[in-house]
Amino acid sequence: MSDTFEPDAVDDIIRQWSRQWPELDVSAIHIFGRMHRSYLRYQASIAAVFDKHGINIASFDVLAALRRSGPPYQMTSGQLAEMSLVTTGGVTLRVDRLEQAGLVERERDSTDRRVVYARLTAKGKAVFDAAAKEHFENENHMLAGLSAQDRNAMADLFRKLERSIVASETDSDSIESA
Repeated sequence: MSDTFEPDAVDDIIRQWSRQWPELDVSAIHIFGRMHRSYLRYQASIAAVFDKHGINIASFDVLAALRRSGPPYQMTSGQLAEMSLVTTGGVTLRVDRLEQAGLVERERDSTDRRVVYARLTAKGKAVFDAAAKEHFENENHMLAGLSAQDRNAMADLFRKLERSIVASETDSDSIESA
């Protein structure tokens, strides 16, 4: 893959804005436009993999958190919500669907009956393991055009981007409360 860049759709969008509204700063589109377009292509690719295994990205997210937790592969809704940036209500809906599919089961804590765990079933582990293997191979295939150095640089930049977005949210919250 060459490091020379041909103009792309984002470049066209920026050119159009500069003609139609020259004083409007659309420079963020260089990043967010490409990130969004890349995400849409990424999402379509991973959805195809998950469809083969009868799950979706939301299901994969919950199953992955349970699998990563190690034996006995169980977590509370609160723990799952923290891991996935989803509300506990959203987690409950995901766990309900996974339970109906036989991929997780709910179990109350033996010492505190108020605590309920979602636990990966043997079927859930088998489905997840097969999907995860194919998913991560697919992701690596999508990154094949990037060197290890490019991948590391992108990972660092996306880490900084997330921190910048979080900081801007905090700034917005303090501005709105003033």
